[in-house]
Amino acid sequence: MQQVRSIVWKSRSRGTLEGAGVKLHRAFGYQELPAFDPFLMLDDFRADRPEDYRAGFPWHPHRGIETVTYMLEGRVEHGDSMGHSGSIDAGGVQWMTAGSGIVHQEMPKPVNGRMGGFQLWVNLPKAHKMMDPRYQEIRADEIPTATLPGGASARVICGEIAGVSGPVRDIVAGPEYLDIALEPGAHFSHPVRPGYMAAVYVIGGSGMFEPHQDEESGNGTILLFGESGDAVGIRAGKNGVRFLFFSGKPLREPIAWGGPIVMNTQEELRQAFDEYEQGTFIKGAASR
Repeated sequence: MQQVRSIVWKSRSRGTLEGAGVKLHRAFGYQELPAFDPFLMLDDFRADRPEDYRAGFPWHPHRGIETVTYMLEGRVEHGDSMGHSGSIDAGGVQWMTAGSGIVHQEMPKPVNGRMGGFQLWVNLPKAHKMMDPRYQEIRADEIPTATLPGGASARVICGEIAGVSGPVRDIVAGPEYLDIALEPGAHFSHPVRPGYMAAVYVIGGSGMFEPHQDEESGNGTILLFGESGDAVGIRAGKNGVRFLFFSGKPLREPIAWGGPIVMNTQEELRQAFDEYEQGTFIKGAASR
């Protein structure tokens, strides 16, 4: 019999400014270290007003992490210092492994006046901090949907559910990343690997997360599950619920975090910024 994991932390995402003045909501970040290990940060940049995001994220460096951009509406046009460019359109995902270093820009663009998505940061272990950069760019029609019993469905970005595997593969942390929707009153249960962390971020409707059935969690709520147990469970409210589920293997390594660069020591962090200033930051060619 499955043992359902308890919720050990719950909060609402908080407003913040990033990039050149983009208004977004942060579900978790630096203040919550290392609770979500191997994940570092989750930003929600859904917005109705173009002025909230038009300034975008001009040229900036990354090293030591992976950034996962998942679009619901609109698109993000991107380019990097090695000549790669393109766009992440509605329903699509870009899983960028910065590794040894990338300098890039991300500029949100509305489509039919709408814009919105999420960016998740995944830490890289010490042994892979300086790996060659790479992209995994996935179109909306390349992300499979698993239809589950009882009125549930899941877009599978990374990992596996009900025999359906996501297109993003070969990620160091062995993560799962699912976009799950439940019809009103539907129940959902999903196994979690032993020793792996698990969390959800509600992006629509509301639901009651087991074993706490006395309080619904709505849009913009982040919930972290404890380590004890082998599954998570949720029952949708009267209007259904939609949430992002993510799980991964904790690294349990020291974290030295400075803006867009995350290393293991302060010395490595200083070296990265020195190289950026000196023009020696880029080490290898990015691959797709």
